[in-house]
Amino acid sequence: MSKLFESYQLGGLKLANRIVMAPLTRSRANADGVHGELAATYYRQRAEVGLIITEATAVSRQGRGYVNIPGIWNDAQTKGWQGVARAVHDEGGKIFMQLFHTGRVGHSSLFGEQPVSSTARPPEGQVTSADFSKKPYETPRILRTDEVQGIIAQFKTGAENAKKAGFDGIEIHAANGYLIDQFLRDGVNDRTDDYGGTPENRARLLRGIVEAAVEVWGPGRIGARFSPYALFNSMSDADPVATYSYVAGMLNEFPLAYIHLTEMGSSEARGLTEKIRGIYKGTLIVNGGLTKENGEKLLNDGTVDLICLGAPFIANPDLVERLRNDLPLAIPNQSTFYTPGAKGYTDYPTARQQGLENVSDAVDDGVAA
Repeated sequence: MSKLFESYQLGGLKLANRIVMAPLTRSRANADGVHGELAATYYRQRAEVGLIITEATAVSRQGRGYVNIPGIWNDAQTKGWQGVARAVHDEGGKIFMQLFHTGRVGHSSLFGEQPVSSTARPPEGQVTSADFSKKPYETPRILRTDEVQGIIAQFKTGAENAKKAGFDGIEIHAANGYLIDQFLRDGVNDRTDDYGGTPENRARLLRGIVEAAVEVWGPGRIGARFSPYALFNSMSDADPVATYSYVAGMLNEFPLAYIHLTEMGSSEARGLTEKIRGIYKGTLIVNGGLTKENGEKLLNDGTVDLICLGAPFIANPDLVERLRNDLPLAIPNQSTFYTPGAKGYTDYPTARQQGLENVSDAVDDGVAA
């Protein structure tokens, strides 16, 4: 049997296979950041995967930088997420909630105050405001040193509520140009206090959040995601190898479930993954441009322990079965990635519903009608 479909022991959790569903923002929560039955259906449909990581979920109103994304800072949001966790568990699946704060990526119309960051510099480009119009990014307010503990407290509340909602664990989103990443990478972090300068200082916010999360969850139930070479949201770092080698070593101090790296396909990114493999003692997950073939190679080489797929899960709720049986993959409809309702969210058919039994008789008609 392919290693891809072998079970894997992730801390105290036994995963059915070595495939992870990446966090995928779909903007189906209501205006208050609350999920309902539609999201429960969406995640239930994909519960055959070894581990689901939810879409990025805001730990506070201040950190909710996109329209119709979910939150986890109040009781209504927690109750909505309970239905999602229950639906996945009813199908025998495992699910972690990804927690984040958008920082300078967002607009004041969404949360009623100036965005905050490690810096006073905005990212380039435009953001979608509360009325769905595009506006230039606003200049963020620099978080004062004495305010950083408040951000850590927001993440701790999110971790507590995720546990109340019945999740199997959490993933700390320290990638893609959001608040933790804004502190980690020196292309954005221009601070001169204890949270700026050296890799140790820039990782101090991450350390505090991890410490708080471990207090809530204990060992083996917390992951952390990083994107060392991603340029998304105007991010950069002068020396990603130094920054993330330090981070990997620091995280060895904690009983985490895993480190999750997003690769961009470059030789530099792959080289850093291999370096972190030699530093970090726990489970390593990689995401970005993976297929069944190159994912199996990474597993067989021992470079990673689990592979993470994103976009293919949008149009293929039964992605694991399709990969196992070499069935063609449906193509997602990008126009419905972030639109409300079931269309392009829960209406994609499985291979069985399409009558696909093997490659020879398969006809891939793209998306659901």
